[in-house]
Amino acid sequence: MISQKILVIAEAGVNHNGDFNRANEMVRVAAASGADYVKFQAFKAENLVSNHAKTTAYQKNATGSVNQREMLSSLELSLGDFEKLAATCEKEKIGFLVTPFDYEIVSTLIEFGMDRIKVSSGDLTNISLLVKFASFDLPMIVSTGMANEKEVSHSIEILKSNNVDDITILQCTSLYPAPPRTINLRAMKTMRDKYKVNVGFSDHSIGTHISIAAAALGATTIEKHFTLDRSLPGPDHMASLEPVELSSLIAGVRDVQEALGNGVKEPVEDEIEVSRLVRRSWHTTRDIELGTRLSEKDIILKRPGDGMLGDENPIGRILKNKKRADSPIYQSDLEVKS
Repeated sequence: MISQKILVIAEAGVNHNGDFNRANEMVRVAAASGADYVKFQAFKAENLVSNHAKTTAYQKNATGSVNQREMLSSLELSLGDFEKLAATCEKEKIGFLVTPFDYEIVSTLIEFGMDRIKVSSGDLTNISLLVKFASFDLPMIVSTGMANEKEVSHSIEILKSNNVDDITILQCTSLYPAPPRTINLRAMKTMRDKYKVNVGFSDHSIGTHISIAAAALGATTIEKHFTLDRSLPGPDHMASLEPVELSSLIAGVRDVQEALGNGVKEPVEDEIEVSRLVRRSWHTTRDIELGTRLSEKDIILKRPGDGMLGDENPIGRILKNKKRADSPIYQSDLEVKS
């Protein structure tokens, strides 16, 4: 069975730094890279965080800000911005996707063309929000950063009990960047086997190689942050790919997709001709008269493999045709076994 297409989400996130023009350019870059979706984040900082919420360590290091609401306020896009971004997505033929942090904006985003809902790791345990998201009857992609098995189980149970049939769970480590020792790609198989859902990988590591490994391990969705310029100020740029790297990642994932194949061990068509040239068949070591009973000294296995192959043994068989030295031996050259 041929594996399903790996969905690649180019995560723009907040790497537009609140600049619509930069966000719009990121849509074009994501489309040119071959991504299936470009994804943004939609929130009102005052509804998401209290005024005394501190930034995480990585946010503070990247931005110098100690107040999370203040930092996020500078990264907001308006609904009008998202409408225009969706139009650019349509023009560039790439899927439009947003992680909504407010239930109230989801229906509007769907009107703009969003055809699935992404749940952030931070909202995995936000059960009331999951129930509301489930009411839209769309496929759901859920990140699992910071979560343990019990929390993941509960969230999936909630979604399934609210009639969400199309669920993809993303293995994720909520560190920016995430060191390789924290990634735990094998958790994808654990979750796939236990919950009987699609699994994927939300990659916060440096580089492209771990996402490609995730594809080889069976990820059906790969999500990766990208930026137009890693030197820009902002919380997520350091753990993001630049445009050339994003294209390289997606090319690698597509190669892995093809390389996974159908699981049936058989030669591909082009190998058949190669096999005739590099496999060995029985050849004569000297001129041999008809009626000769072949012995070990009369024959040798040589390339090409266009005679009797090495898995057959002509020793002791009688030639019914005269053979010149260094000629292949065919079944038709030998008398039928008595």
